[in-house]
Amino acid sequence: MVRWSLLKQFAFSRRLLKVESCRITESASLILLPWASLIQKLNRVPVIFLLDQRKRFSTMPEIETNHRDSELFSPPSEVRGMTELDRTAFKKTVTIPVLKVRKEVVNKLMRSLKRAALQRPGIKRVIEDPEDGEGRLIMLDPYKMFTVDSFEKEELSILKQLNVNPQISKYNLDLTYENFKSEEILRAVLPEGQDVTSGFSRVGHIAHLNLRDHQLPYKHLIGQVMIDKNPGITSAVNKINNIDNTYRNFEMEVLSGEENMMTKVRENNYTYEFDFSKVYWNPRLSTEHSRITELLKPGDVLFDVFAGVGPFAIPAAKKKCTVFANDLNPESHKWLLHNCKLNKVDQKVKVFNLDGRDFLQGPVREELMQQLGPLSKERKHSVHIVMNLPAKAIEFLSAFKALLEGQPCGSELLPIVHCYSFSKDANPAKDVQQRAATVLGISLEAYSSVHLVRNVAPNKEMLCITFRIPAAILYKNQTVNRDNHEGPPLKRQRTDKDFEENTQIASAT
Repeated sequence: MVRWSLLKQFAFSRRLLKVESCRITESASLILLPWASLIQKLNRVPVIFLLDQRKRFSTMPEIETNHRDSELFSPPSEVRGMTELDRTAFKKTVTIPVLKVRKEVVNKLMRSLKRAALQRPGIKRVIEDPEDGEGRLIMLDPYKMFTVDSFEKEELSILKQLNVNPQISKYNLDLTYENFKSEEILRAVLPEGQDVTSGFSRVGHIAHLNLRDHQLPYKHLIGQVMIDKNPGITSAVNKINNIDNTYRNFEMEVLSGEENMMTKVRENNYTYEFDFSKVYWNPRLSTEHSRITELLKPGDVLFDVFAGVGPFAIPAAKKKCTVFANDLNPESHKWLLHNCKLNKVDQKVKVFNLDGRDFLQGPVREELMQQLGPLSKERKHSVHIVMNLPAKAIEFLSAFKALLEGQPCGSELLPIVHCYSFSKDANPAKDVQQRAATVLGISLEAYSSVHLVRNVAPNKEMLCITFRIPAAILYKNQTVNRDNHEGPPLKRQRTDKDFEENTQIASAT
């Protein structure tokens, strides 16, 4: 690979001037660089040479865009170790090749110079020529364009048609803090070789970060950069403890920006308002909320045991389902009621503020007794129970044991449970199945499906196990066959190969 120290030796000068076309003659002082072996291997890499010091230029091999940007468009090295953001320290001047053109031909020309033009977000590709008010300068790719010979035949043809001189000039481009991406800034500031935080969960106007220990000395700078580089973000927070298992909220620290945690989000065409510091909300579950909603049909009944502020309940109600939504957290309960009104489904959702087990053994039991009673054979809708508390939901499955009395309904009418869980096991799907089966005291292997929701952390997955509650478990005085239960499987059982493929996809995204 070409050494950058040598490339810098041949960098453009920092003056606006024309590059002379180079012709090698016998009298020219030609010094061949010792790259013969490299050039033999890379036929497309042009030869690099040096003429005398008065007329010099170099042709450089094309390299990966991200590698190029990391060199030419990286912030000054002096910002390394900065803990308090100083935007003025990011000033830098780079020399860019430009093409001088008349302003009236710019639009026609730019369509034909996509390959040659500079591709850098935040930097104008066309600027006014400081030497000619009627002229324009088209910024060119500094790693592709050096002389007239750098243009392809089609590009030269267009230039000729538009009567544009193909000679390339140089322009000193001043870069500032505004021209650098957040990842470039953080990579330049944080200790070399350490992970850089450039991603976050967006919750309305709030950027929610999970910083690692080595990033904490730079936390306020990181927060400010996130605000600066993401329009609409006015506050950056960092989670400083794990999610509380009781109310599913967590302690957070405001890194930069406003302290206001009252926010509004839009997900799957529904609007939610809440105090982010007091309730649970994860924008990365948007696809899962939609997946469950798509399983429901108008007229179905949904019991949402850990409803939060309503991302399952509200879409279900909009789909004309009968919804019973519960959350133990008083703040979540308050905002659940608010969001039901906000989305005009408050007449379709019955809201509760109970412990999950009390909700199952109280309102859910009472409704199931009616839904699965003697008239249940005439019922055409399904009953779904969503249990989205991954850290503990499987433990609540025991509440279904002997929950109902009387004659069991038909197996096709039994409630369908969607229970979420985390797993760090090498075979997470099987792990979740076995743990759920242990709590219920019956095998679910052939009658459940496991869906990978997302990769939470290295070696930690979030999954959803779906199954019909066996009548032998749900009803009192029933004989339990621990190896099986009656009723048809919901769908084809997910194989280990299916799960591994989905895990790879989730990890990649």
